[in-house]
Amino acid sequence: MPRDYYQILDVSREATEEEIKKNYRKFALKYHPDRNPGNKESEELFKEASEAYEVLRDPQKRRIYDQYGHEGLKGTGFQGFSGFDDIFSSFGSIFEEFFGFDRRRSPHQGPTRGRDLRYDLEVTYEDAVSGKTVELSLPKYENCSACAGAGHESGHEPIVCPACQGAGQTVHTQGFFSVSSTCSHCRGRGRLITHPCQECRGAGKVEVVRKVAVNIPAGVNHGNKMRLAGEGESGERGGPAGDLYLVIHLKAHDKFERHGDDVHYQHMVSMALAALGGAVEIPTLHGPEKLVVPRGIQTGEELLLKGKGFPSVRSGRKGSQIVHVFVETPKKLTPRQEELLREFSEIEKNKGNGVKGFFRDATENLKKKLFV
Repeated sequence: MPRDYYQILDVSREATEEEIKKNYRKFALKYHPDRNPGNKESEELFKEASEAYEVLRDPQKRRIYDQYGHEGLKGTGFQGFSGFDDIFSSFGSIFEEFFGFDRRRSPHQGPTRGRDLRYDLEVTYEDAVSGKTVELSLPKYENCSACAGAGHESGHEPIVCPACQGAGQTVHTQGFFSVSSTCSHCRGRGRLITHPCQECRGAGKVEVVRKVAVNIPAGVNHGNKMRLAGEGESGERGGPAGDLYLVIHLKAHDKFERHGDDVHYQHMVSMALAALGGAVEIPTLHGPEKLVVPRGIQTGEELLLKGKGFPSVRSGRKGSQIVHVFVETPKKLTPRQEELLREFSEIEKNKGNGVKGFFRDATENLKKKLFV
């Protein structure tokens, strides 16, 4: 099981951004691969600390990690670092600040996969129980159509950077470090665009809004994630597009409460119905249903409507609607109602039950529900 990121950087869960950065600097200096050549343990500790810092320095990733842990981060597309190149590429400016320079390798000229995107979608109980197709409007960056993502005008190829001779970095030596920093002239690209594309101004990408139809399966629950392959941002230099990760947020309902695939519902019944029994109509997520109330039901008892809950996303099997019964004591009585209740009370006394019977049972049952 992966270690806790806060434990790795030796900070509390309430640590500030500055405290997290300070402790990462300490571990980066201690376990840096150039300071511990050939030491596999130090290399792993360096990667571990860098992964922890990557998550905790990002407010969004940190919020997801605090709420869902390592599993939640998988839905964001974050997979940690595959090697030192990834770390130095991501933290170039940080290492320049820590050590006075960067340790990036030569510029990457091959295909690069596009960035993954995340979209948080709020779903109602009604849509979650039956499923729905929704159309999303997604702002994202795609390759510029005018220059096909190259960033320069046709017929004007980029030239080799004269400052770094196309390497993208300039080498520095400081103490036991022998590292390279990003070339400030070409910003690590190794090439200079002399005639930038007029459409994207040399960026190679433009922001667009794409509409994507998404099928929300019946039974989705809060926190569920859906991966839409290839719906992220466009790749560079012929690389594949990233993915879109859809995170489901179940909107609270004013009548129902979900637990797993079951739905809980509270229903008030009159004192007379509770004593005599009968049938009433109640709402469900599948439409109105008849609920049979047995004679003598007490406050706190539960009735079950099978198959009226949420379907399982995997099996399709439907949960139940669990009805929590509450017996309502009338606050205002007509003279005739009061007369009947007094007569009922006298009969109970004559039976030797006093306040026992229906009222006693209701009170005792409620106590059990509240204090067990």
